[in-house]
Amino acid sequence: MEAVNILSIATIAFLGSFGHCIGMCGGIVLAYTGAKVKPEWGGAHQSMAHLAYSLGRVTTYTLLGALFGYLGSVATFSGYTVGALFLFAGIVMILTALSMMGKIRFLTLIEHSIVKSSWYQKSFKALMSDSSIFSFYLLGMINGLIPCGFVYFFAVTAASTLSPLWGAVVMLIFGLSTIPALFGLGFFTGLIQKGRLRKTMVTLASIAVIVYGLFMIYDSIKFFKEPQKSLLHCCD
Repeated sequence: MEAVNILSIATIAFLGSFGHCIGMCGGIVLAYTGAKVKPEWGGAHQSMAHLAYSLGRVTTYTLLGALFGYLGSVATFSGYTVGALFLFAGIVMILTALSMMGKIRFLTLIEHSIVKSSWYQKSFKALMSDSSIFSFYLLGMINGLIPCGFVYFFAVTAASTLSPLWGAVVMLIFGLSTIPALFGLGFFTGLIQKGRLRKTMVTLASIAVIVYGLFMIYDSIKFFKEPQKSLLHCCD
């Protein structure tokens, strides 16, 4: 992992969170804000609740990143396999960007909601009736499991690191970068969910995803040309 990759991941996640994440998870944030956050709570208490929810999501994403990083490491047998994984990741990124821009239906086709399952509904209902700070954290954890095209995009990126540690880092950065949008949604719903701000963020995020996707494809070509190249030196 290079600094430029980490910066790219943080930028894409931050910008995309104001578009795709608001659209996917905004309803849940509004639901728990209305049901769990008490009007008499002060600003500090409300902030702790929203932060606990976000940290719950980040925890789940980090664990998923470690899992996908591990799967990527055991599935890699040669430089050609690494190149194929990078190529696949780049293509998924570009398709994700085009879907975010409304050009194709890629994200809607791969996003199959888990919210109709009985275990999720029971857990969600129980946590929604609990106003403890820890319940916000647990709610964030189970909502981090909801299938989402944007999460898939970063999961593929995590797998392409070929390392449980760096896979976890990728998803950790992704999760942390989405906190400002979803945290702010609880306080400034109208500003973020509607209007030009969200559209602008979606456009910027889409462009960033396309650029990063092309970067991954470029790296894949290096592995196809030099299959003996190490991942740590793929960008030399």
